[in-house]
Amino acid sequence: MKAFLPKAVFFLWFLCSGCLSPVLAEYALSLYDIPLTVGATAVSVFGSVRYADMEADSDVKPRSELLPWDRPFAGRYEEWPDKWSDWAAPVAAAPLVLAGYSWYSGGTASVFLGHTLMYAQALAIQSGLNLATRSLKIWPRPYIYAEDGEGREAAENAKGEAYGSFFSGHSSAAFTAAVFTASYFSEMYPSSPYRGVVWAGSLSLAGFVGALRIAAGKHYPSDVAVGALVGTGVSLLVLETHKESAKNVSLWVGPGNFGAVFSF
Repeated sequence: MKAFLPKAVFFLWFLCSGCLSPVLAEYALSLYDIPLTVGATAVSVFGSVRYADMEADSDVKPRSELLPWDRPFAGRYEEWPDKWSDWAAPVAAAPLVLAGYSWYSGGTASVFLGHTLMYAQALAIQSGLNLATRSLKIWPRPYIYAEDGEGREAAENAKGEAYGSFFSGHSSAAFTAAVFTASYFSEMYPSSPYRGVVWAGSLSLAGFVGALRIAAGKHYPSDVAVGALVGTGVSLLVLETHKESAKNVSLWVGPGNFGAVFSF
């Protein structure tokens, strides 16, 4: 698994090398990025503070109060899927690899910087929403219900964050990266024959991360499904906002210069 991850990033790079030269994507920074970046940062900080203040519950919600399709997973615990899902973290760099290659193969610094900022905004928003929601402790992680074995031991040593399973942060982050990568690839390389491959590969890898979280007993199917929806929605919203920005107020940054264009 460890050897697979660098190969996955290299594969994305290889796909780009076989594409046409990158075109100017329909995304642009604008004056709206100032409040958007501040807001994304505030959401992330708020979620982090709430998450850090979580405490363990003495009274655990009965299994009968879990959603019907989630109940069969209550009590599950496996250590290896948890580790595998953490090892998938380097794949989150895929959007930056794509942006870096686009710059290297003929793009501009402004496109690279804009892409990086948009991705950072998406990650901050989804993370803040996830942590703030988990701090509500809607229901505990599946392994909290374990009655024996390593699961029971893990439950007895669980910290406050274990009592907020909804919704999956790994799934949310994975789908944020996947949708961001595939959407931006399609915009940058509209004539590439690899667009379908990138979409399928990105979403499959994100789905695999979600499946690992269920297998590990860290999340229920509902947690992963909602995380996938949140990550997808945040990515599409951030990208769409910047596509609209490209139609009116846009900024550019280059070596030794900075400017703005206003369209009416």
